[in-house]
This record gives sequence, C-alpha cells and structure tokens, in this order.
Amino acid sequence: MSFAGKVWRLLVGIKDALALAFLLLFFVLLFSALSTRPNPGIVREGALLLRLDGAIVEEKSPVDLADALFSGALPAGQYAARDLVLAIDEAARDERVQAIALDLTTFLGGGQVNVQEVGDALARFHTAGKPIYAFGVVYTDDAMTLAAHADEIWIDPMGGVLIQGPGGTNLYYGAALERFNVKAHVYKVGTYKSAVEPFTSTGMSDPARENAQGFVNELWDEWRAHVKQARARADIEAATTGLIDLVAANEGDFAKAALAAGMADRIGTHDEWGDRIARVVGADSWEDRPGSFIASELDAYLAEIAPTTAGVRTFGGGGQTVGVITIAGEITDGEAGPGSAGAARIERLLDNALDDDLAALVVRVDSPGGSVSGSEVIRRAIMRHKANGIPIAVSMGNYAASGGYWISTPGDRIFAEPETLTGSIGVFLVIPTFEDLLADLGVTTDGVQTTALSGQPDLFAGFTPETEALLQSETEAIYARFLGLVGQSRNMAPARVDALAQGRVWTGGAARQLGLVDQFGDLDAALAWAAKQAGIGDDYRVEYLQTPPDPYVAFVEGMMGDETSAGARLTSISALFAQRERDLTARIAGDFDRLMAVRGVQARCLDCLPYERSNTLAKAAVPTWISALARRILAH
Repeated sequence: MSFAGKVWRLLVGIKDALALAFLLLFFVLLFSALSTRPNPGIVREGALLLRLDGAIVEEKSPVDLADALFSGALPAGQYAARDLVLAIDEAARDERVQAIALDLTTFLGGGQVNVQEVGDALARFHTAGKPIYAFGVVYTDDAMTLAAHADEIWIDPMGGVLIQGPGGTNLYYGAALERFNVKAHVYKVGTYKSAVEPFTSTGMSDPARENAQGFVNELWDEWRAHVKQARARADIEAATTGLIDLVAANEGDFAKAALAAGMADRIGTHDEWGDRIARVVGADSWEDRPGSFIASELDAYLAEIAPTTAGVRTFGGGGQTVGVITIAGEITDGEAGPGSAGAARIERLLDNALDDDLAALVVRVDSPGGSVSGSEVIRRAIMRHKANGIPIAVSMGNYAASGGYWISTPGDRIFAEPETLTGSIGVFLVIPTFEDLLADLGVTTDGVQTTALSGQPDLFAGFTPETEALLQSETEAIYARFLGLVGQSRNMAPARVDALAQGRVWTGGAARQLGLVDQFGDLDAALAWAAKQAGIGDDYRVEYLQTPPDPYVAFVEGMMGDETSAGARLTSISALFAQRERDLTARIAGDFDRLMAVRGVQARCLDCLPYERSNTLAKAAVPTWISALARRILAH
C-alpha cells in the first residue's frame, strides 16, 4: 500500500507539473501576442471604423440564450442609434479621428427614424471637414441613407443598388381559418383599425388601403428628399423605376449601373477600399493582410468617450438629473425586454426612480403598441412622476402608435420626426373558437350552466350572444377611455379626437398639423426642452433608466465571439431576397401566436409593421417546444 501510494502521488505530481507548464505556456503566448500587436480595445489615431454587422435599433435586445445555444450562433448584431450618434459626433471633434470608414457589407437596416438620426450625425461629421468612405455589396434603402453622406461610395464588383421603397404585404388567413372551421371572433372600434383583418379577410379593406397608401407615400417622399439633399447627383428615378433599363444599358452589370445612376463613386473590392483609406490615415503596420488601415473599433471608442455602464451622459457641468425611460417594441404585460416593452419591467424602472429626485423625465417611445393593460400600467407609472411636479417630455422614434400613443398622453410636450408613424388610436380583440372544427372530428360538448356566462368564454363550444355583447362592450369602453386620455392630453373635444382616431395611422408631419404632436425634434431636442422647463438650462446630466445587462448573457456572447447567423451575410441581391423569404417563416409564426395567445384587448398598430425596413434576422429555426423547454431550464 505504501508503494502504491508513492506511485499515486508521483502521478499526481506529474499531472500538476504538466498543468502548470501548460498554464505558463498559455500566459507566455498571451503576453507575446499582446506585446507584438496593439490592443484592439484601445483608441488609435486614424479612422473610426463603423462596421455595421447587423441592424440599427432604438434599444438593444438581450441575446436569447436558448436560440443561440441551439443554433450555434449569435443573432445578427444590434447597434443602438444613440450610441452611433454619440460616437460620430464626438469623432467630429476628436483630432485623433481623421476619417470614418463606413463598412455596410452586412448592414441589415433599421427603422427609418433611427437610420436618419445616424445619417444626420454623418452629415455633421462631413460638415466638420473630415472624409467618410463607405463600402457595401448591396446598398438597400437604409444603407443608402447612410452612404449618401460619404465622400466616396465604394461598391463591390459583384454588388449593386436595390432601392425598394417603403411598402410590403401582410398575410391574410381568413380563407384558411374558414377552410379549417376555425372562427375568429373579432371585437374592434375604428374604421381604419386593420389589425384584425388578417384573421377575417383575404385582403386589405378599402379604408386600410387608403390609409396605408397615404403614409407610405409620405415616408417615400421623405426618404428621397433626404438622399437627394445629401447626394445631389443621385438619380433616384433611374435607380428605382428605371432600374431594369439602367441595368440593361450597362450590360447587366449592377455595379456599373449604380455608378451610372450616381448612387456610387467607385467599384472595388473590400481590400481596395481599405487601401484607399490607408492612403489617408495610414496603413496598419501591425496587420499583414491586404486593405488594412489604422482604425479604432466602435466599441473601444465608445468605451473611452462615454463609459456609460450606468447609462449616464452629461451636458455642461452635469448638474441635476433628467431621466430617460425607453419604451421600445411591442407592449406586453410582463417582464420582457430590453428591446421589448414589458410593462412590469418598465413600471419597476420608473418606480425605482421616484426617489432619485429627477428634475424632468423624457419618455422615449418606439413602439407600435400592444396590450391595453400593459399600456395603462406604463401610463400610470409615468403619471406618478408627473405628480411630483416635474415636466414630462415624450420623444417619438420610428413608431408611437396605438398603445405607443396611449403611453404618450402624459407628455407635456410631444416631439416626433416627420418619418414617425403615430396615431392608430383604436382597439381590438381577437379570440378563436373551434366548435365547428371539433364537430367535423366528431367531438361534441355538453354541460350545465346557471347563467349565460357560465363557462364562458368557451373556446370549444363557442360564445353565447351575451358573451359576444360583453366583449364588444368592453372594447368600446376602452376605446372611449383612449379618446378621453387623448382629449385631455391634447386639449381636444371628444368629437375632434374621434375624427382623428378610428385607428388611422399618421406620419409625424401630419400628426403635427393635426395637433397630435407638438413639434419636430429628436431625443436631444426633447431633453433640452425638459431641462429648460425644469429651470436647469444646459447644465444637467441624463440618466437612462434601464435594466442592468445580464452578466451570464455577456459571458455567452463572449464565448461565441462574433459569429452571427448565416443569414446575416448578404453578398448579392438574390441573397437579400432569399433572406427575406426565410423571414416569412417568422412572420407566420408571429401571426399564429397573436391569434392563439388571447391577451385581452389590444391597442396595436398592424399597419406600421410591414413598412419597417429593418431586416432583422428571424430567430434560429429551432422547434418551438425545444426552444421553450430550453428557456425554462435556463430560467432555473
């Protein structure tokens, strides 16, 4: 036993020595690597590299760990518009930043307001006398909004320009539900409230078409005006309505067609684009690959100029605090978010800030609405701040429609952009029943009741007339409350509000003329107004009321690196079309979920959604039950 013990201790010693040797070797190699090349996390004198590998959003969503683990890749990246604007504006003043390298190779777009905010920041950078060099393969509408501000737009020889304009289609399931004997019980108020039409019809109603065509045309006019202002030589008509003839005139070469239309300046590869920037800011001596140039990454630059881990910015000396609450995405009743507007989460953030002695509150809304109950929870939480006697400003982003407008009603002043979609003041409720389907399968129902409402709503036996009347009455009562909130907020008579409501969607420009919005302006304009109303002028600090990031999610993101979904790599026009075809699956799943998940009365704008050109990728194709099980496991 003594001999065996000695042998065992010898083996353990050898194992420990080998482990120590490998550990020392690892740190030697790590030290060598860090000693022979610059730290990618430092800011260097040269270009600011904006490699937008994903979409521009109002508020970044956390990674869904279940989907990420099962798909083996992270979803496409997200970039908060305010972070990009902050970095670009600071770079315009920063002597170390000599140019911006705008890499749009895998850019997926964003909401029209968010993209335009970044475009405006690029315009200010250009006005500061510093060059911008853009590169892309397929320039879509959103990519062109940004690239139009560049001194040189480079396009890959295999690329082209694909400007489609706002617009799109909904899916309509009316005939399918009828075929399978599923009844969709609809309760709504609002002539233009078209959110229920996919479950009752085979196409758009005339009022819905009239409304949608109106605001889509306005969005298109705004886009063309912005691009033309930034790039006067762009022939937008040739690149859109005349695209087929333009490509034919250039022998089928989409890249040459882009040059001919003034939508690009040079044809070249990514390496050639990099060499061009290197001639301006210097070649990167630490990189031996072609096309390298001295640059600072966006994350490193943001970390240096604005270490906002607590979500704080300062203006002037940074005196009193103006709070900003972001309400982005569909409004639900629970804890969803960031990136989704979970009412319980947002209420908690607002209530936690009640003791922070805020001088003013700015409500940033980027939501097409959702649950009425969730919208009311958020509204009441905002009203608790208003009861403290502080000014409340509302800043509308891409959307502040339906429930998004509901939560805007406490605002003392409402700011929007011309491209904002707002209004959609109307409510609806959709509940499916399956009595006819079950009868076809030979399944019947029977029982006893004491009143006409016993056992109601019964999804398998159908609704009684009393249930139908009750649900419609509730929907009408909620609509009346909606009108009352708007009338009180906007100082309008009920009849006037009703005339503007009826579920109709307005652009920010139309809403301003109608009195639903007070003035044009971005988030900074709303902050400045709120600070002035609070009597603190230009000397204030901004604190974003936000949920702390989950360190476990950050760890998984770091472990998985920057591997994004395969669909993020758009290398041609046909690849872009293929990606949008894949996204159709997610749309169908979302529609089915909205039908089957009875959530109570909704204040939600369906019209808004198809016209958002943010091509955020569909989630990984994981079977729903597997993904749900994984989420439950991770939650525990």
